[in-house]
Amino acid sequence: HDAVLDYYGRRLATCSSDKTIKIFDVDPSAATHRLAETLRGHDGAVWSVAWAHPKFGSVLASASYDGRVLIWRSSANNNAGASNNHHPPSHQHASQNQNQNQGQSPGSFQKVFESTLHTASVNSLSWAPHECGCVLACASSDGSISVLEFEDGRWEHVLLQGAHALGVNAVSWAPAARPGSLVSAGGAQQGHGQGQGHAGRRFVSGGSDCLVKIWEWRYVFSISLLLRGW
Repeated sequence: HDAVLDYYGRRLATCSSDKTIKIFDVDPSAATHRLAETLRGHDGAVWSVAWAHPKFGSVLASASYDGRVLIWRSSANNNAGASNNHHPPSHQHASQNQNQNQGQSPGSFQKVFESTLHTASVNSLSWAPHECGCVLACASSDGSISVLEFEDGRWEHVLLQGAHALGVNAVSWAPAARPGSLVSAGGAQQGHGQGQGHAGRRFVSGGSDCLVKIWEWRYVFSISLLLRGW
């Protein structure tokens, strides 16, 4: 259902109706690839996968028909320069991550977080620009959008309920800086206690209600533009 290369084009993640995620090592110079790992943790078809920016380490998010979003992190080749406060840990407390190792094959990737905010299929994932922090938007058939953020050693969330009446099919972030801007979202912006660069956070969503909505952070996420006609 999805196939995504990481930032460096050296790792490929794919996902399928067989409930698995496959990680391939890619060598562009030799035009070769090999299956490195198979990740198991979802109970339904996996629709979408997305790599975080490498400043946060080798982090992958996956979304499934089972209504869950899983965050995976590789214990190999982590970015040593990333701040631990913005770097998803390799382990979580049991209360946050029950049954972490059930159904998983051994390998370098481990499930480090599980989101169960949604009550129906999660159809699309998108990481925010790295200047905005370690932030992930998730679109679901239950009509809501969740925005997950890792900061200060834990995951926080905002849930936009009723974002689209008939379900949300797609979500995508805008660049951190608007065209012509001299300052990115990561610079000299005031947060609200849940991350940096909130003033530059904007994303677009598309739903089965034939609407496209642009959301912008104004102390809360609110609709800044509504497009009709599809």
